[in-house]
Parts: sequence; C-alpha cells; structure tokens
Amino acid sequence: MSDNLQNRGPQDRSRINVNEPWELRYWTKELGLSEDELREAVKAAGTSVNAVREHVGKLH
Repeated sequence: MSDNLQNRGPQDRSRINVNEPWELRYWTKELGLSEDELREAVKAAGTSVNAVREHVGKLH
C-alpha cells in the first residue's frame, strides 16, 4: 500500500463521498466527470456508485 495520502481510493467502493478530496479525485477520473458534474449526479441519484453510473448513463 502506498504511503502517499494523495493517492487514495475510496474506503467503500460502492458509495461516493463527495466530501473527501481523494474520493472526488478517484471518482471524477473513474467516471470521466468534472467535480461539479459528480456532485450534481450524487445530488440527483444518491451516493450509490451504481445509481450514479445509471444516472450519468441517462444523461449521455
């Protein structure tokens, strides 16, 4: 495991926590969204990764 605290992934990969900077970095890269887009998707669909993926898929 890396000691670099800037290079962390989410603790729970089934949920998105937009209040943690490293989770924002991970999920924006993973989902190909900007921070604002990710925050809006979580606001609309909830914190479940599957729900956010489904919501984003409907938008594109």
